[in-house]
Amino acid sequence: MSEFHASSQLVYRPFTATDVAAGHRLSSVVRWPHKPDDWRLLSRLGQGFVALDGDEVVGTALYWQYGEAGGSLGMVIVSPDQQGRGIGRTLMERMLDKLGARMTVLHATPAGQPLYEKLGFNVVGSIDQHQGNARRPALMELPPGERLRPLSTNDPERLIALASRASGLDRGRVMPALLEVADGIAIERDGELLGFSLFRRFGRGFAIGPLVVSREGGDAMAQQRAQAMIAHWLTLHEGRFVRIDVPSDSGLTDWLEALELKRVDTVVKMARNGAPLTDAEFRQFAIINQAMG
Repeated sequence: MSEFHASSQLVYRPFTATDVAAGHRLSSVVRWPHKPDDWRLLSRLGQGFVALDGDEVVGTALYWQYGEAGGSLGMVIVSPDQQGRGIGRTLMERMLDKLGARMTVLHATPAGQPLYEKLGFNVVGSIDQHQGNARRPALMELPPGERLRPLSTNDPERLIALASRASGLDRGRVMPALLEVADGIAIERDGELLGFSLFRRFGRGFAIGPLVVSREGGDAMAQQRAQAMIAHWLTLHEGRFVRIDVPSDSGLTDWLEALELKRVDTVVKMARNGAPLTDAEFRQFAIINQAMG
């Protein structure tokens, strides 16, 4: 049901599939890279709200529910000429009302962080955005006995388990949808799945993520596994525009920048109602995107 605010002449209502074009226009105005297909995927997997001034969509916000206890939110965009009217806060409050007591994560720009802190979010980390035209890296070796292979029809359940354990969020609904639009590879040793990564179209080109690996053998070995999978995608797609969003403490920054995937932005990861409970046996070296974590 829509809500009309006489004092501001704004109407808030749920986001629908027909709002994708308006959302894309807004994201283009603020120079976000999302294409209509990116909006369609995000909105299909989640829910949200729009703010309207007359017939014009002047604000958007989407949220996602993961299992019974987790959530994330993003795509909070307010038209630059409409800022200062409390639209962003109102959209946030509506989403948080729907998410309730769920542990909820978001990635905040410096401009948005003060509002999120007032709404009960706390800093739990940060994410570095790297992007550029893919350069062929030097050959990356895996630990002895491990090999890269394409994903198979037997993998989805195991991928869901690894993605959930590494992110602290139930990926049971998200991963099947990503597998419909992404290519994927796994790291395997004697039939045991030690990691995986996905590669899909996004924005100006392509995105790597999520990327999850086992920490067996220590952090240096986990990083080696992550680099081997990233190197696979960069070699396969040399010259194409690629983006990857990695935790700031991943240890990958210098290596990625040497491959011309420059760090172009850093955002703060924030959480409300607790923090993600990740499994120490696995590490997420690249997130899905900044909206879904």
